[in-house]
Amino acid sequence: MIDRYTRKEMAKIWAQEEKFNLWLRIELLACEAWKKLGIIPDKDFRKIKNAKFNMERIAEIEKTVKHDVVSFLTAVSESTGESSRFVHFGLTSSDVLDTSLAVQLKNAAGIIIKDVEELLSVLKTLAFKYKNTPVIGRTHGVHAEPTTFGLRFAIWYGEMKRNLKRLKSAKDEISYGKISGAVGTFANIEPEVEKYVCDNLGLKPEPVSTQIVQRDRHAQFFCMLAILASSIEKIALEIRHLQRTEVLEAEEPFTSGQKGSSAMPHKRNPIISENLCGLARLVRSYSISAMENVPLWHERDISHSSVERVIGPDATILIDYMLVRLTGLLKDIVVYPEKMKKNLEITKGLVFSERILLELIKKGITREAAYGIVQTNAMETWKSGSEFRDLIKNDKKIRSLLSNKEIERCFDLKHHLRNVDTIFKRAFAEK
Repeated sequence: MIDRYTRKEMAKIWAQEEKFNLWLRIELLACEAWKKLGIIPDKDFRKIKNAKFNMERIAEIEKTVKHDVVSFLTAVSESTGESSRFVHFGLTSSDVLDTSLAVQLKNAAGIIIKDVEELLSVLKTLAFKYKNTPVIGRTHGVHAEPTTFGLRFAIWYGEMKRNLKRLKSAKDEISYGKISGAVGTFANIEPEVEKYVCDNLGLKPEPVSTQIVQRDRHAQFFCMLAILASSIEKIALEIRHLQRTEVLEAEEPFTSGQKGSSAMPHKRNPIISENLCGLARLVRSYSISAMENVPLWHERDISHSSVERVIGPDATILIDYMLVRLTGLLKDIVVYPEKMKKNLEITKGLVFSERILLELIKKGITREAAYGIVQTNAMETWKSGSEFRDLIKNDKKIRSLLSNKEIERCFDLKHHLRNVDTIFKRAFAEK
Protein backbone atom coordinates (compact mmCIF):
# COMPACT_ATOMS: atom_id res chain seq x y z
CA MET A 1 0.00 0.00 0.00
CA ILE A 2 2.74 2.43 0.94
CA ASP A 3 4.74 1.83 -2.24
CA ARG A 4 1.65 2.24 -4.39
CA TYR A 5 0.24 5.43 -2.90
CA THR A 6 3.14 7.32 -1.32
CA ARG A 7 3.68 10.69 -2.97
CA LYS A 8 7.20 11.40 -4.18
CA GLU A 9 7.70 14.39 -1.90
CA MET A 10 7.04 12.38 1.26
CA ALA A 11 8.76 9.23 -0.02
CA LYS A 12 11.96 11.17 -0.73
CA ILE A 13 12.26 12.26 2.91
CA TRP A 14 12.54 8.64 4.04
CA ALA A 15 14.52 7.21 1.11
CA GLN A 16 17.74 5.50 2.17
CA GLU A 17 19.98 7.50 -0.13
CA GLU A 18 18.37 10.74 1.00
CA LYS A 19 19.06 9.76 4.61
CA PHE A 20 22.75 9.23 3.84
CA ASN A 21 22.84 12.57 2.00
CA LEU A 22 21.50 14.20 5.14
CA TRP A 23 24.07 12.42 7.30
CA LEU A 24 26.82 13.65 5.01
CA ARG A 25 25.49 17.18 5.16
CA ILE A 26 25.55 17.09 8.96
CA GLU A 27 29.12 15.78 8.98
CA LEU A 28 30.25 18.43 6.49
CA LEU A 29 28.59 21.23 8.48
CA ALA A 30 30.34 20.02 11.63
CA CYS A 31 33.66 19.99 9.76
CA GLU A 32 33.00 23.48 8.45
CA ALA A 33 32.34 24.66 11.99
CA TRP A 34 35.61 23.05 13.16
CA LYS A 35 37.43 24.79 10.32
CA LYS A 36 36.04 28.15 11.45
CA LEU A 37 37.30 27.33 14.95
CA GLY A 38 40.77 26.61 13.54
CA ILE A 39 40.79 22.86 14.21
CA ILE A 40 40.56 21.59 10.61
CA PRO A 41 43.18 23.03 8.19
CA ASP A 42 41.90 24.57 4.95
CA LYS A 43 43.62 21.97 2.79
CA ASP A 44 41.92 19.13 4.64
CA PHE A 45 38.54 20.80 4.56
CA ARG A 46 38.82 21.27 0.79
CA LYS A 47 39.12 17.50 0.45
CA ILE A 48 36.43 16.78 3.01
CA LYS A 49 33.81 19.00 1.38
CA ASN A 50 34.07 16.86 -1.77
CA ALA A 51 33.34 13.69 0.21
CA LYS A 52 30.91 11.19 -1.26
CA PHE A 53 29.59 7.71 -0.58
CA ASN A 54 28.47 4.63 -2.44
CA MET A 55 25.31 2.86 -1.32
CA GLU A 56 26.57 -0.58 -2.25
CA ARG A 57 29.85 0.03 -0.44
CA ILE A 58 28.00 1.06 2.76
CA ALA A 59 25.93 -2.14 2.63
CA GLU A 60 29.06 -4.22 2.05
CA ILE A 61 30.89 -2.69 5.03
CA GLU A 62 27.87 -3.06 7.31
CA LYS A 63 27.87 -6.82 6.77
CA THR A 64 31.13 -6.87 8.73
CA VAL A 65 30.90 -3.99 11.23
CA LYS A 66 27.13 -4.28 11.85
CA HIS A 67 26.85 -0.55 12.60
CA ASP A 68 25.15 1.75 10.11
CA VAL A 69 26.89 4.99 11.07
CA VAL A 70 30.33 3.36 11.17
CA SER A 71 29.65 1.77 7.77
CA PHE A 72 28.66 5.14 6.39
CA LEU A 73 31.71 6.90 7.85
CA THR A 74 34.04 4.21 6.52
CA ALA A 75 32.60 4.52 3.03
CA VAL A 76 32.91 8.32 3.18
CA SER A 77 36.50 8.14 4.43
CA GLU A 78 37.49 6.18 1.35
CA SER A 79 36.71 9.26 -0.73
CA THR A 80 38.70 11.75 1.35
CA GLY A 81 41.98 9.96 2.12
CA GLU A 82 43.93 11.09 5.17
CA SER A 83 41.74 14.15 5.64
CA SER A 84 38.96 11.79 6.70
CA ARG A 85 40.44 11.80 10.21
CA PHE A 86 38.55 15.03 10.85
CA VAL A 87 35.16 13.63 9.74
CA HIS A 88 32.95 12.89 12.76
CA PHE A 89 35.52 14.68 14.95
CA GLY A 90 34.13 14.79 18.52
CA LEU A 91 30.74 13.47 17.43
CA THR A 92 28.85 10.36 18.46
CA SER A 93 26.44 8.39 16.27
CA SER A 94 23.36 9.86 17.91
CA ASP A 95 24.51 13.36 17.03
CA VAL A 96 24.01 12.40 13.42
CA LEU A 97 20.99 10.15 13.90
CA ASP A 98 18.94 12.46 16.11
CA THR A 99 19.74 15.60 14.14
CA SER A 100 18.87 13.93 10.85
CA LEU A 101 15.64 12.52 12.33
CA ALA A 102 14.67 16.02 13.45
CA VAL A 103 15.13 17.27 9.88
CA GLN A 104 13.11 14.38 8.48
CA LEU A 105 10.22 14.83 10.90
CA LYS A 106 10.24 18.59 10.43
CA ASN A 107 10.09 18.22 6.65
CA ALA A 108 7.38 15.56 6.90
CA ALA A 109 5.38 17.84 9.20
CA GLY A 110 5.64 20.59 6.59
CA ILE A 111 3.95 18.35 4.01
CA ILE A 112 1.26 17.26 6.47
CA ILE A 113 0.55 20.89 7.36
CA LYS A 114 -0.07 21.65 3.67
CA ASP A 115 -2.38 18.62 3.50
CA VAL A 116 -4.43 19.85 6.45
CA GLU A 117 -4.65 23.35 4.98
CA GLU A 118 -6.02 21.91 1.72
CA LEU A 119 -8.54 19.80 3.64
CA LEU A 120 -9.63 22.88 5.60
CA SER A 121 -10.32 24.70 2.34
CA VAL A 122 -12.55 21.86 1.12
CA LEU A 123 -14.38 21.61 4.45
CA LYS A 124 -15.08 25.34 4.44
CA THR A 125 -16.44 25.22 0.90
CA LEU A 126 -18.77 22.34 1.76
CA ALA A 127 -19.87 23.97 5.00
CA PHE A 128 -21.12 27.06 3.20
CA LYS A 129 -22.55 25.06 0.29
CA TYR A 130 -24.76 23.03 2.64
CA LYS A 131 -25.11 25.66 5.35
CA ASN A 132 -28.91 25.72 5.11
CA THR A 133 -29.54 22.14 4.01
CA PRO A 134 -31.70 20.57 6.76
CA VAL A 135 -30.77 17.14 8.06
CA ILE A 136 -31.70 15.13 11.09
CA GLY A 137 -29.27 15.20 13.98
CA ARG A 138 -28.65 11.88 15.68
CA THR A 139 -27.66 10.98 19.22
CA HIS A 140 -26.99 7.34 20.11
CA GLY A 141 -27.64 6.71 16.40
CA VAL A 142 -31.31 7.69 16.97
CA HIS A 143 -33.07 10.72 15.47
CA ALA A 144 -32.74 13.70 17.81
CA GLU A 145 -33.49 17.20 16.44
CA PRO A 146 -32.90 18.95 13.11
CA THR A 147 -29.55 20.48 12.21
CA THR A 148 -27.94 21.28 8.85
CA PHE A 149 -25.52 19.30 6.74
CA GLY A 150 -23.29 22.37 6.56
CA LEU A 151 -22.92 22.40 10.33
CA ARG A 152 -21.34 18.92 10.11
CA PHE A 153 -18.60 20.31 7.90
CA ALA A 154 -18.26 23.35 10.17
CA ILE A 155 -17.67 21.01 13.12
CA TRP A 156 -14.97 19.16 11.19
CA TYR A 157 -13.46 22.44 10.05
CA GLY A 158 -13.11 23.62 13.65
CA GLU A 159 -11.51 20.35 14.68
CA MET A 160 -9.05 20.41 11.79
CA LYS A 161 -8.12 24.00 12.67
CA ARG A 162 -7.21 22.80 16.13
CA ASN A 163 -5.26 19.93 14.61
CA LEU A 164 -3.37 22.40 12.45
CA LYS A 165 -2.46 24.45 15.49
CA ARG A 166 -1.35 21.34 17.38
CA LEU A 167 0.60 20.11 14.37
CA LYS A 168 2.52 23.38 14.04
CA SER A 169 3.35 23.22 17.74
CA ALA A 170 4.52 19.61 17.41
CA LYS A 171 6.64 20.57 14.41
CA ASP A 172 8.36 23.25 16.50
CA GLU A 173 8.81 20.81 19.38
CA ILE A 174 10.51 18.23 17.17
CA SER A 175 12.81 20.70 15.39
CA TYR A 176 15.75 20.31 17.77
CA GLY A 177 19.13 18.82 16.91
CA LYS A 178 22.10 17.88 19.08
CA ILE A 179 25.83 17.77 18.40
CA SER A 180 26.97 17.46 22.00
CA GLY A 181 28.99 14.24 22.08
CA ALA A 182 28.84 10.89 23.80
CA VAL A 183 26.73 11.80 26.86
CA GLY A 184 25.74 15.33 25.92
CA THR A 185 28.40 17.18 27.93
CA PHE A 186 30.36 18.72 25.00
CA ALA A 187 33.47 17.04 26.44
CA ASN A 188 35.09 16.66 23.03
CA ILE A 189 33.16 19.13 20.92
CA GLU A 190 32.26 22.79 21.22
CA PRO A 191 28.71 24.17 21.59
CA GLU A 192 29.56 26.50 18.69
CA VAL A 193 29.75 23.47 16.41
CA GLU A 194 26.26 22.36 17.45
CA LYS A 195 24.84 25.84 16.92
CA TYR A 196 26.42 26.11 13.47
CA VAL A 197 25.05 22.75 12.34
CA CYS A 198 21.57 23.38 13.69
CA ASP A 199 21.35 26.91 12.33
CA ASN A 200 22.19 25.67 8.85
CA LEU A 201 19.60 22.90 9.06
CA GLY A 202 16.81 25.15 10.32
CA LEU A 203 16.86 23.50 13.75
CA LYS A 204 17.35 24.74 17.29
CA PRO A 205 20.07 23.24 19.50
CA GLU A 206 18.70 20.97 22.21
CA PRO A 207 19.27 23.00 25.43
CA VAL A 208 20.23 19.93 27.45
CA SER A 209 20.67 16.39 26.20
CA THR A 210 22.22 13.07 27.06
CA GLN A 211 23.60 11.10 24.17
CA ILE A 212 20.20 11.66 22.59
CA VAL A 213 17.49 14.26 22.24
CA GLN A 214 14.91 13.32 24.86
CA ARG A 215 12.03 11.33 23.40
CA ASP A 216 9.18 13.30 24.96
CA ARG A 217 9.57 15.59 21.95
CA HIS A 218 9.00 12.71 19.58
CA ALA A 219 6.15 11.35 21.69
CA GLN A 220 4.31 14.67 21.36
CA PHE A 221 4.76 14.59 17.60
CA PHE A 222 3.42 11.05 17.17
CA CYS A 223 0.58 11.67 19.62
CA MET A 224 -0.41 14.65 17.50
CA LEU A 225 -0.47 12.42 14.42
CA ALA A 226 -2.66 9.99 16.39
CA ILE A 227 -5.14 12.76 17.21
CA LEU A 228 -5.15 13.82 13.57
CA ALA A 229 -5.78 10.23 12.49
CA SER A 230 -8.70 10.03 14.92
CA SER A 231 -10.22 13.19 13.44
CA ILE A 232 -9.90 11.69 9.97
CA GLU A 233 -11.61 8.53 11.20
CA LYS A 234 -14.37 10.63 12.78
CA ILE A 235 -15.24 12.09 9.37
CA ALA A 236 -14.86 8.76 7.57
CA LEU A 237 -17.08 7.00 10.12
CA GLU A 238 -19.84 9.55 9.60
CA ILE A 239 -19.68 9.07 5.84
CA ARG A 240 -19.91 5.30 6.31
CA HIS A 241 -23.11 5.76 8.30
CA LEU A 242 -24.58 8.24 5.82
CA GLN A 243 -23.96 5.78 2.97
CA ARG A 244 -25.92 2.96 4.61
CA THR A 245 -28.84 1.93 2.39
CA GLU A 246 -31.42 2.83 5.04
CA VAL A 247 -29.89 6.31 5.44
CA LEU A 248 -28.27 7.23 2.10
CA GLU A 249 -28.01 10.96 2.76
CA ALA A 250 -24.54 11.08 1.22
CA GLU A 251 -22.05 8.66 -0.28
CA GLU A 252 -18.57 8.33 -1.65
CA PRO A 253 -18.12 8.88 -5.39
CA PHE A 254 -18.57 5.70 -7.43
CA THR A 255 -16.62 5.98 -10.66
CA SER A 256 -17.36 4.49 -14.05
CA GLY A 257 -16.18 0.91 -14.20
CA GLN A 258 -15.82 0.59 -10.44
CA LYS A 259 -17.12 -2.61 -8.84
CA GLY A 260 -18.31 -2.93 -5.25
CA SER A 261 -18.42 -6.68 -4.85
CA SER A 262 -17.16 -9.81 -6.57
CA ALA A 263 -20.53 -11.49 -5.97
CA MET A 264 -23.16 -8.71 -5.88
CA PRO A 265 -23.23 -6.35 -8.88
CA HIS A 266 -25.49 -3.86 -7.10
CA LYS A 267 -22.99 -3.00 -4.34
CA ARG A 268 -21.53 0.49 -3.80
CA ASN A 269 -19.45 0.28 -0.64
CA PRO A 270 -17.77 3.08 1.39
CA ILE A 271 -14.34 1.55 0.79
CA ILE A 272 -12.36 4.79 1.10
CA SER A 273 -13.90 5.62 4.46
CA GLU A 274 -13.42 2.07 5.72
CA ASN A 275 -9.81 2.19 4.59
CA LEU A 276 -9.26 5.42 6.51
CA CYS A 277 -10.86 4.01 9.67
CA GLY A 278 -8.53 1.03 9.53
CA LEU A 279 -5.38 3.08 8.96
CA ALA A 280 -6.25 5.34 11.89
CA ARG A 281 -5.80 2.33 14.16
CA LEU A 282 -2.23 1.93 12.93
CA VAL A 283 -1.32 5.58 13.42
CA ARG A 284 -2.75 5.57 16.95
CA SER A 285 -0.73 2.47 17.78
CA TYR A 286 2.46 4.30 16.80
CA SER A 287 1.76 6.93 19.46
CA ILE A 288 1.92 4.21 22.11
CA SER A 289 5.28 3.07 20.74
CA ALA A 290 6.56 6.65 20.79
CA MET A 291 5.53 7.13 24.42
CA GLU A 292 7.23 3.88 25.37
CA ASN A 293 10.42 5.31 23.84
CA VAL A 294 10.54 8.09 26.45
CA PRO A 295 12.02 6.05 29.35
CA LEU A 296 15.49 4.78 28.37
CA TRP A 297 18.42 3.49 30.38
CA HIS A 298 20.62 6.21 31.87
CA GLU A 299 22.11 8.46 29.16
CA ARG A 300 20.68 6.22 26.43
CA ASP A 301 20.05 2.76 25.10
CA ILE A 302 18.94 1.87 21.58
CA SER A 303 15.55 0.31 22.28
CA HIS A 304 13.96 3.41 20.74
CA SER A 305 15.98 3.19 17.54
CA SER A 306 14.33 0.15 15.98
CA VAL A 307 10.89 1.57 16.79
CA GLU A 308 11.58 4.94 15.17
CA ARG A 309 12.90 3.36 12.00
CA VAL A 310 9.39 1.98 11.55
CA ILE A 311 7.05 4.60 13.00
CA GLY A 312 8.87 7.62 11.54
CA PRO A 313 8.25 6.83 7.89
CA ASP A 314 5.09 4.78 8.44
CA ALA A 315 3.15 7.32 10.51
CA THR A 316 4.01 10.34 8.36
CA ILE A 317 3.46 8.49 5.08
CA LEU A 318 0.13 7.12 6.29
CA ILE A 319 -1.14 10.49 7.53
CA ASP A 320 -0.13 12.13 4.25
CA TYR A 321 -1.97 9.42 2.34
CA MET A 322 -5.03 9.59 4.61
CA LEU A 323 -5.35 13.36 4.33
CA VAL A 324 -4.99 13.35 0.55
CA ARG A 325 -7.51 10.52 0.20
CA LEU A 326 -10.04 12.15 2.52
CA THR A 327 -9.72 15.48 0.72
CA GLY A 328 -10.33 13.78 -2.62
CA LEU A 329 -13.36 11.95 -1.25
CA LEU A 330 -14.90 15.15 0.11
CA LYS A 331 -14.28 17.07 -3.10
CA ASP A 332 -16.43 14.53 -4.96
CA ILE A 333 -18.87 13.52 -2.23
CA VAL A 334 -22.41 12.84 -3.47
CA VAL A 335 -25.13 14.46 -1.36
CA TYR A 336 -28.87 13.70 -1.40
CA PRO A 337 -30.84 16.63 0.13
CA GLU A 338 -34.19 15.05 -0.80
CA LYS A 339 -33.31 11.91 1.16
CA MET A 340 -32.31 14.13 4.08
CA LYS A 341 -35.74 15.73 3.94
CA LYS A 342 -37.42 12.32 3.76
CA ASN A 343 -35.42 11.05 6.74
CA LEU A 344 -36.40 14.14 8.73
CA GLU A 345 -40.01 13.04 8.38
CA ILE A 346 -39.54 9.36 9.30
CA THR A 347 -40.53 9.83 12.95
CA LYS A 348 -43.80 11.57 12.08
CA GLY A 349 -42.79 14.84 13.74
CA LEU A 350 -41.26 13.44 16.95
CA VAL A 351 -38.13 15.55 16.39
CA PHE A 352 -40.16 18.60 17.48
CA SER A 353 -41.09 17.17 20.89
CA GLU A 354 -38.86 19.54 22.87
CA ARG A 355 -40.66 22.57 21.45
CA ILE A 356 -43.97 21.25 22.78
CA LEU A 357 -42.35 20.53 26.16
CA LEU A 358 -40.95 24.06 26.48
CA GLU A 359 -44.15 25.75 25.36
CA LEU A 360 -46.11 23.84 28.01
CA ILE A 361 -43.60 24.89 30.67
CA LYS A 362 -44.03 28.50 29.57
CA LYS A 363 -47.74 28.12 30.27
CA GLY A 364 -47.00 27.45 33.93
CA ILE A 365 -47.02 23.69 34.47
CA THR A 366 -44.05 21.85 35.95
CA ARG A 367 -41.39 20.38 33.74
CA GLU A 368 -42.11 16.89 35.07
CA ALA A 369 -45.81 17.19 34.25
CA ALA A 370 -45.11 18.65 30.80
CA TYR A 371 -42.57 15.93 30.06
CA GLY A 372 -45.08 13.22 30.98
CA ILE A 373 -47.78 14.66 28.72
CA VAL A 374 -45.46 14.98 25.72
CA GLN A 375 -43.78 11.60 26.26
CA THR A 376 -47.15 9.83 26.39
CA ASN A 377 -48.00 11.16 22.94
CA ALA A 378 -44.50 10.47 21.64
CA MET A 379 -44.65 6.83 22.71
CA GLU A 380 -48.03 6.50 20.98
CA THR A 381 -46.44 7.77 17.77
CA TRP A 382 -43.67 5.18 18.09
CA LYS A 383 -46.28 2.49 18.71
CA SER A 384 -49.01 3.34 16.21
CA GLY A 385 -47.17 5.39 13.59
CA SER A 386 -49.69 8.22 13.99
CA GLU A 387 -48.59 11.76 13.21
CA PHE A 388 -47.22 13.34 16.39
CA ARG A 389 -48.79 16.67 15.47
CA ASP A 390 -52.26 15.08 15.27
CA LEU A 391 -51.86 13.41 18.65
CA ILE A 392 -50.76 16.68 20.22
CA LYS A 393 -53.74 18.53 18.75
CA ASN A 394 -56.12 15.88 20.07
CA ASP A 395 -54.66 15.88 23.60
CA LYS A 396 -57.15 17.71 25.82
CA LYS A 397 -54.53 18.76 28.39
CA ILE A 398 -52.34 20.29 25.70
CA ARG A 399 -55.27 21.95 23.89
CA SER A 400 -56.31 23.55 27.16
CA LEU A 401 -52.93 25.28 27.28
CA LEU A 402 -51.88 25.78 23.63
CA SER A 403 -53.81 27.15 20.69
CA ASN A 404 -53.72 25.51 17.27
CA LYS A 405 -51.48 28.32 16.03
CA GLU A 406 -49.07 27.84 18.94
CA ILE A 407 -48.91 24.12 18.24
CA GLU A 408 -48.20 24.71 14.55
CA ARG A 409 -45.32 27.02 15.45
CA CYS A 410 -43.75 24.19 17.42
CA PHE A 411 -43.41 22.20 14.20
CA ASP A 412 -41.62 24.96 12.28
CA LEU A 413 -38.24 23.69 11.04
CA LYS A 414 -36.92 27.25 10.68
CA HIS A 415 -36.99 27.67 14.46
CA HIS A 416 -34.30 25.01 14.87
CA LEU A 417 -32.03 26.58 12.26
CA ARG A 418 -32.46 30.25 13.14
CA ASN A 419 -29.02 30.58 14.73
CA VAL A 420 -26.99 28.80 12.04
CA ASP A 421 -25.65 32.13 10.80
CA THR A 422 -24.40 32.98 14.27
CA ILE A 423 -22.65 29.64 14.58
CA PHE A 424 -20.98 30.08 11.20
CA LYS A 425 -19.75 33.54 12.11
CA ARG A 426 -18.08 32.08 15.18
CA ALA A 427 -16.76 28.97 13.42
CA PHE A 428 -15.20 30.83 10.51
CA ALA A 429 -14.11 34.00 12.28
CA GLU A 430 -10.57 34.95 11.35
CA LYS A 431 -8.30 35.05 14.39
